[in-house]
Amino acid sequence: MNSTGDSPRALAIVPARLASVRLPRKMLLAETGLPLCVHTVRNLRRCAALERIVLAVDDEEVAAAARAHGVEAVLTRVEHPSGTDRAFEAASKVGGTFDVVVNVQGDEPELDPADLGRLVAAFSSPEVEAATLAASFVDPDEALASQVVKVVRDERGDALYFSRAPIPHRSTDPSRAYARADARPWAEVARRHVGVYAFRPAALERFVRSSPGTLERLENLEQLRWLEQGRRMRVVDAGRVPLGIDTRADYDAFVGRVRSEAAR
Repeated sequence: MNSTGDSPRALAIVPARLASVRLPRKMLLAETGLPLCVHTVRNLRRCAALERIVLAVDDEEVAAAARAHGVEAVLTRVEHPSGTDRAFEAASKVGGTFDVVVNVQGDEPELDPADLGRLVAAFSSPEVEAATLAASFVDPDEALASQVVKVVRDERGDALYFSRAPIPHRSTDPSRAYARADARPWAEVARRHVGVYAFRPAALERFVRSSPGTLERLENLEQLRWLEQGRRMRVVDAGRVPLGIDTRADYDAFVGRVRSEAAR
């Protein structure tokens, strides 16, 4: 918490990279009347826990489009390996004193502001250095998909492991003592990771200054770097899984939702 004992002061950094493999120039797609990255920022403004929101861009064209809609933007290097690295550079440039830096990708325009508020509130506990979100599975079959990241937690609510594989594995071998009939149902234990991260500034710097670990390279999940170093990451319950924009079909569906909402 800050020195006054109030709620944690939170800075939201929104990495918005112009180059995108699956959906070229998606941050500037504007079939709704607004660029996608601006939709994300406007949605974040609905979260009272976020004191300042800054777009971290890699191209002046994105910065100009953002500023045209009243969005603060800072130019960062093109070659960053991840959004977390871009967020760190941007946070270092914007100035101000904050207790928490929240990293929200620019293609996440439908995050629940209440979930973000709970994420920031987790830092009211001094022991929390880093935190993320996870939600219940709507369909357990999603756990079989490698693009869906799963997480399991300890009794404190900190992450034990993130994986693209279905975890935990529920033993079905009746000859084994650990195949307990009183084990909790899998759907009550496994959680679907929501890729939003929050760090204390010193923890964010520690993360980006460290090298990728073995587990991170195997799973291609950067959050495993933090766990492999023996650090804790609090996993906060999210009310729902937002629909990120990765493909043209995702964007078309988003446009349809925006137009439907506007027509009400």
